[in-house]
Amino acid sequence: MAASGSSSGGGGGRELFKEEELRDMSGLKKGDDFIEVLCGCTSRRFGDAVGKLKVFASGELVISCQCVPGCTEDKLNPSAFEKHAEREVPRRWKYNIWVIVKEKKVPLLKTALLRYYNRTSKSANGSNKLHRDEFVQCTICNKQRRFRLRTEEECRAFHDAQAVLNWKCSDMPSDNVTCAVEEERESRKRLRGCTRTPLCKGCLHCVCFGCKMCRFSDCGCQTCVDYLDNADI
Repeated sequence: MAASGSSSGGGGGRELFKEEELRDMSGLKKGDDFIEVLCGCTSRRFGDAVGKLKVFASGELVISCQCVPGCTEDKLNPSAFEKHAEREVPRRWKYNIWVIVKEKKVPLLKTALLRYYNRTSKSANGSNKLHRDEFVQCTICNKQRRFRLRTEEECRAFHDAQAVLNWKCSDMPSDNVTCAVEEERESRKRLRGCTRTPLCKGCLHCVCFGCKMCRFSDCGCQTCVDYLDNADI
């Protein structure tokens, strides 16, 4: 096992965690806004796949794989590294990926290294996350129809509508919308339901890039699959 060590690559990394939280971790290095430690994931079939885990102040986790000499897998997220290691039970990377503390393998979940990731994840997946209204265009009349995204059911209706190549007004969940119904005025369309400002063109308050309300475990699209592979579930 690699011996623990540190570098003087900047003071920011030293402030991310207390000294005692990083003590005796193998491969420890510190940068301006990150720390790096030796990590790994064990497969019953192939044994240990080792790598270097970088923990950034933003909450981002990046792993450079060193499973074999010359491995080109770099900048992997934890879920991708878990798959690369061919772990038999996937989607449990917090348990399956380990670091070495006092020459013992310790799951990430039992260390302080997930502190910033968990904060970011809770912020992104919180129940108070707002989804602004979105529009889908009818392929028959070319009118744009508004989808409100306040509940999981509404998010699913919009998600499914986006996946339909020949979507039309009659596919709206509401039965009273047809191609004969007038389209909203352009001035009205600019109001998208953001609590920050009525005329918001998109901000962190109203634009969601994926959460438990708008991504679905029973959907096989790449957007949902990617989210579920990487989400805190």
